[in-house]
Amino acid sequence: MSLLPGRGTSLWDLHRAQAEIDFQNRTSYNLPMGTLGTPTPVAEERDNSRLIIIGAVAVVIAIALAAAFLLKEPPKKVIPPSIYIPQLKLSDFKMSAAENFVGSTVSYIDGTVTNTGNKTVTAVQVEVTFKDSTGQVAQLEPLPLRVVRSNGAYLEPVDLNVAPLAPGQQQPFRLTFDRISAQWNHEYPDIKITDVTTK
Repeated sequence: MSLLPGRGTSLWDLHRAQAEIDFQNRTSYNLPMGTLGTPTPVAEERDNSRLIIIGAVAVVIAIALAAAFLLKEPPKKVIPPSIYIPQLKLSDFKMSAAENFVGSTVSYIDGTVTNTGNKTVTAVQVEVTFKDSTGQVAQLEPLPLRVVRSNGAYLEPVDLNVAPLAPGQQQPFRLTFDRISAQWNHEYPDIKITDVTTK
């Protein structure tokens, strides 16, 4: 519609035409009020992605907690020392060393074990403590006590379950060390009985 006045065009017609153009321009640039609060598909997809990530993290945490609970080791039972320990006496200690077949030095502590009680001993566990020049622990060695038996040609250490120690009996024993700390002061180590099995 032309806004130039022509013949037969009144001033009123011109105002009405301008008003129609202004209305068309206004409606083409302004969105309807009802569309302002409606989420767009992109916003909905972003919200769904966030929920999926949060859910996945929660599942991973739950699995980790369940695994930690199931794999947790039960507390170890503290076994008190045998009441029969005072019935065993260790004596006559002697240390020696020899080379084995590969040229390494092997150390031995020989002695005598005596059963002063009224039960048969089938196993003895000892703890040997080597100290350094300042009296501190240089090496702590837990070992089974093995009694020495002759097989005809030479002496052989055997477990006490093979050669039990009867009440009132004494037997020679041997402790074997493949290696002793270089910090050892070369004095006799402390030997303590830590466990005894009887029948």
